[in-house]
Amino acid sequence: MQKSSALSVLPWSRIFFFIFAILCFTPYFSSPLALLGGVLIANIWGHPFPGLKSKWVSNMLKISIVGLGLGMNFNEALATTQSGFWLIAGSILFTLVAGLSLARWIGLDRTQGFLISVGTAICGGSAIAAVSPVVKATDQQMSISLGVVFLLNAIALLIFPSIGWYLGISQIEFGTWSAIAIHDTSSVVGAANTYGLEALNIATTLKLSRALWIIPVSLISMFLFRAKGQKIKIPFFIFAFIGATLLSTYFPFSFSEQLVGLSRSILVLTLLFIGLNLSKEKIKSAGLKPLLLGGLLWVLVSVGSLLVILLG
Repeated sequence: MQKSSALSVLPWSRIFFFIFAILCFTPYFSSPLALLGGVLIANIWGHPFPGLKSKWVSNMLKISIVGLGLGMNFNEALATTQSGFWLIAGSILFTLVAGLSLARWIGLDRTQGFLISVGTAICGGSAIAAVSPVVKATDQQMSISLGVVFLLNAIALLIFPSIGWYLGISQIEFGTWSAIAIHDTSSVVGAANTYGLEALNIATTLKLSRALWIIPVSLISMFLFRAKGQKIKIPFFIFAFIGATLLSTYFPFSFSEQLVGLSRSILVLTLLFIGLNLSKEKIKSAGLKPLLLGGLLWVLVSVGSLLVILLG
């Protein structure tokens, strides 16, 4: 009976997945809807592809980001990066210091607190994955940190555009805010994609600039945790993104707009896949203290960065 029940559930999850996947390539399905659709499928019918490796989803995200670079001007992107440098640097330093202090205050394990702080400060899951081997984190510590950051990413993706519209902030301000205040690249780009094209361009550029801080923070991590001989994972796709902006600026071609449109659809599809991994079990496994730390940091960074942007 159990085998029959399992077989009856799985097809429904795949049917709805393929329906949503097709909608991702239409103008009627936004990034938040894709994420929410994945969450609903996973928690009602189960993951349609339980054996799917996360590397495939990660590669889809990287491809979509590189493709978005074909719709940007390199000189404008460089100016955006330079104008946001001190805001990014200040937010990262503040988040790391505040995160380690809060972790100690609430009695959370130092390594666990550092992983959540790094994920909040730089680029979510990618930063956690890069720093984990450096600080010799356990699989459980890494999994809990990823769960906390992913949950907050999902909330940010859904509510940030509404907050932006309610406050009436500009495309430039929203793009900057989402790049600073949202952890993971997928959620940053997804929220900005919902808000508007100009916000998307600014958010993508600043977020990738922020992601480059993985390298110096990993080096600092080696010193703080006295880990020697560990390799640092460099996000090489960022250099491909820069190459795409150079190509778009100095060697424009006729079908670049179509490729940018396809890249935006792939991004929405990626968020559908990401939503499939947000199960009830993963939320419960995070525990109270890690969620408390992640939530406090998220609120501090979100409110603080928004005030700096609006008042600056």
